[in-house]
Amino acid sequence: MKLYEYEAKKILKAYGIPTPQGEVASTPSEARMVVANLKPPFAVKAQVLVAGRGKAGGILFADTAEEAGKAAEDLFRKEVKGIPVRKILVEEKIPIVKELYFSITIDRFERRYVLLASIKGGVEIEETAAGTPDAIIRAPIDPQSVFSNSEAKRIGERLGYNGNMINELATVLMNLYRAGMDYDMELIEINPLVETADGRFMAADARLIIDDNALFRHPEFEKLQFTEERENTPKEIEATKKGIAYVKLDGNIGIIGNGAGLVMATLDLVQYYGGKPANFLDLGGGAPVERITAALEIVFSDPNVKAVLVNILGGITRCDDVAHAIVKAKHSASTLKPFIIRLLGTNKEEGTRILTQAGIAVLDSMEKAAQLAVQIAKEDL
Repeated sequence: MKLYEYEAKKILKAYGIPTPQGEVASTPSEARMVVANLKPPFAVKAQVLVAGRGKAGGILFADTAEEAGKAAEDLFRKEVKGIPVRKILVEEKIPIVKELYFSITIDRFERRYVLLASIKGGVEIEETAAGTPDAIIRAPIDPQSVFSNSEAKRIGERLGYNGNMINELATVLMNLYRAGMDYDMELIEINPLVETADGRFMAADARLIIDDNALFRHPEFEKLQFTEERENTPKEIEATKKGIAYVKLDGNIGIIGNGAGLVMATLDLVQYYGGKPANFLDLGGGAPVERITAALEIVFSDPNVKAVLVNILGGITRCDDVAHAIVKAKHSASTLKPFIIRLLGTNKEEGTRILTQAGIAVLDSMEKAAQLAVQIAKEDL
């Protein structure tokens, strides 16, 4: 679960990491009230759960309260990378000497956390990582021990700091690690951590992604995961409540499968044959008829979908259960889309019999099913 910048900064501040003075606002009038309590100049920042919002025009700067109010109005009227701005963060702009980058994330290959650091933080960090990878320090964190002050100081030394500043930087890094561990993070990032004109460090921007499997330990965020405020679509919220993994895409071929790997492979095949997937939908293992029916209804309700490709590799999920759900959907759906069905595995013969009796063809080949779905979707254009 991704947190907004203002949520991540609230956590960092609770762990002793300095952040700029500021408050979040939901309307232009609220933003003007925030501005009245801050000192100029100002940073006015759209709160959207996407990376690269600065380059996309989601961060504006203002020298006066009047300019800040106008900037807030402008942001509330726009979309950032296609996402409407519902909240903004208004902060005092920090006098910057240097921008640093710090994050802790999971190195899945090494099965441990890794701290990434660079003296080239800010909006160009992706280009830095791609063009000059040596500018990024990688410091693996031993999962059997706590990230120590001495390790933090060694990172500070490699970045060129010494004296009191290295002590302050080490404190920030240890607190960043503590916050990340306590919040079961997949990623915790400060970009940039700025060195200020008066010799301090401050988190100018922050990201935090909590492992969805650990949300039960964080009820204050768990209760928010089904709200549209998190920038999930109503269909994505409905799917999550029913135990279905669903992500809306911008194509016209609905995809339903069981298992994330199978669904991703199906998306790849559809694109290989010239089609565009309309969604990612994973039924999960052992999906009952009710869940499969709900999945079909969610995909059918997308007006952009011209054909639905159902790709089932039966194991725990039974092909006859899938077949019963498809027949039920055929008879009850208010809007019926063309089906392309591929079944293989547990109770395949019975599933094929049920579908054939209902006048629905079943294919054995995943490739032929993908080709047919692309062909039908193109004919419907």
